[in-house]
Amino acid sequence: MTRIDRVLGDSIKKNVLSPVSADVIFASSRFPTYKVGANNQIVEVNDGQKILAMKEAVARDSAQILEQQKRLSVRDLANNFSKGLAAAAKLSEEGRLREAVPVEKHALVKKLRDALESLRSRVSVTNKDDIEEAISMVEALAVQLTEREGEIILEKAEVKKLTDFFKKASEDAKKLVDEERSIARAEIENARAAVQRVEEALQEHEQLSRASGNQDPEELMKEVQEARRIKMLHQPSKVMDMEHELQALRTQLAEKSKQSLKLQKELAITKRVEEYMVEFYELDGLEALGSCLRVQACSSTAPELSSCTIQWYRLTTEGGKKELISGATKPVYAPEPFDVGRILQVEVILDQQLVTLTTTSPIDPVPGLGNYVEALVRRHDTEFNVVVIQMNGTNHLSQAIHILIVGKMRMKLCRGKETVAKEFYSTSMQVCGIRGGGNAAAQALFWQAKEGFSFVLAFESERERNAAIMLARRFAYDCNIMLGGPEDRTPSRCDYNLDKNSSS
Repeated sequence: MTRIDRVLGDSIKKNVLSPVSADVIFASSRFPTYKVGANNQIVEVNDGQKILAMKEAVARDSAQILEQQKRLSVRDLANNFSKGLAAAAKLSEEGRLREAVPVEKHALVKKLRDALESLRSRVSVTNKDDIEEAISMVEALAVQLTEREGEIILEKAEVKKLTDFFKKASEDAKKLVDEERSIARAEIENARAAVQRVEEALQEHEQLSRASGNQDPEELMKEVQEARRIKMLHQPSKVMDMEHELQALRTQLAEKSKQSLKLQKELAITKRVEEYMVEFYELDGLEALGSCLRVQACSSTAPELSSCTIQWYRLTTEGGKKELISGATKPVYAPEPFDVGRILQVEVILDQQLVTLTTTSPIDPVPGLGNYVEALVRRHDTEFNVVVIQMNGTNHLSQAIHILIVGKMRMKLCRGKETVAKEFYSTSMQVCGIRGGGNAAAQALFWQAKEGFSFVLAFESERERNAAIMLARRFAYDCNIMLGGPEDRTPSRCDYNLDKNSSS
């Protein structure tokens, strides 16, 4: 479209009306118009109405042209503003993607504002409000761009920090994995070599045992434990790592308990020094499940224990009621799960002289044993490797490995595919720790399958022995059977709950 300038219109009007003298008076501002009428007569035409209509048309056209000029100006302003916003947004996006400071944005906003300022001076009063609104929008856009630049700089710094951190962490993790992998390979190689050596040693030992026909059960148990340890080393797992950590914790706890027990004994001896002039014996050992308590002489003048009568008792912590432990007549006694939370007492009698020794505190549980038993309860059957030491009170000559299966309804003892004993839980069945003493008393178990049919079984560790006792009592309790030892009082449900939760 073509715009018509006001100055050009004024100049056209001035050129059309040439200047004349002021003395001349015209009847009309233009020459008269004539036309040929009827009979060829010349008639003057009255052009007053026609001139008036032409002026109105010119005025109307001028008004339309001015209005169109105003519209075009506002439209151009809107187009320029839209183009400026699009260009600013595009520059902002490109700056964010390139992670660079968007300097061009400020220049573009400044140019846009300058264009609006220059346009404000040229437009009419009615359009100045639109221009002012556009300028305020541009200023708001400039403020937003400044804030966005600060946010982009902060985000860039944070991203850089996180990138450096993750890069360093991945490098450290890679180094750690490589180190652990090399260590694991070395341990596997050592384990394989150890397994091979143990297999050769076992073959040689088997040949020697066949030739001699006799073998020490304690040595056999140690070899079984060593073979199992090497097997676990050959197949490392998370459970084995946890076992190592638990073993270290148990060792630390045992050392602390020994120190505490020693201090408690020294304090007790100091308190009783005025009451007892002579102390012949003392109770030695860790007062916890899985250990052995021993009566030993603390004076050179003390009589030999072989000539004394010894009897162990179990005391309740509430009323101090004394309960005889049948068969516990040796200087050595290994606490069982039923003793946890109770005080043990031993009486040494010689020539009607009585010496009573008592543990300084109730028997402590084994950390983690309760969780281990709860995990075994979820199984239908649990197998334990055992060695039969005695059968029906007679020493068992064969030292072959047997399998003791503790199930939900019964217990079973097998040797290979041969079933040695299999009995359901009943009132005639008895399960308890061995009470005859010995160095391996903490690993031995007494099982009476039925009347006149009993075994003494040696386990691989104290933990396995205590877990087997607790598991059998738990399954028997589910069958409404309370398992105990020989001549033990029938344990109540309260006592059983204490036994079940003794090591949790």
